[in-house]
Amino acid sequence: MSSPTIGVLAIQGDVREHAVALAESGALARPVRKAEEIAEVDALVIPGGESTTMSKLAVSFGLLAPLRERVKAGMPVYGSCAGMIMLADKILDGREDQETVGGIDMTVRRNAFGRQNQSFEADVAFAHASGAPVHGVFIRAPWVESVGAGVEVLATLTAEPHAGRIVAVRQGNLVATSFHPELTGDRRVHAYFVDLVRDAV
Repeated sequence: MSSPTIGVLAIQGDVREHAVALAESGALARPVRKAEEIAEVDALVIPGGESTTMSKLAVSFGLLAPLRERVKAGMPVYGSCAGMIMLADKILDGREDQETVGGIDMTVRRNAFGRQNQSFEADVAFAHASGAPVHGVFIRAPWVESVGAGVEVLATLTAEPHAGRIVAVRQGNLVATSFHPELTGDRRVHAYFVDLVRDAV
């Protein structure tokens, strides 16, 4: 499949930026807002935003159950920032009623790097991106506290004070990053995901 159709969950967050990045990486990008639209795409991106709000909207829009079903059936999903939280099986510092799609055997800490005014940028050595490091934009970002045996760590930070923190993972057809590659113009993370989708469908 040369141009897979990849949806971007369009209930909150930086939807347009992901759609542009996917299109520039060879995919057909389309917004997904309704449960029936989940069945019409080959894969999905869950963008950054505010994870508790996103969780509530996914429930109220009737999206959570069909998302979980498609993830269990093997649909590729990429989540950035809040999207990483949505793909986590466990959350630290979340609301008690916060629900996730789940699927990645990891524990994620919300707002781990601090609040909005503590956002930062850092170079990230992403496992499947050749050449120079990927430039990571971290905005109220989570980090991964721990992963299960089936999770591949794709990137950790190397600079202090956050050296060793896990910021990108993959389990099966699911990929998640703490950072926002859609904001930098570097399309290697999106190209990696599009290639994964081509292999999966």
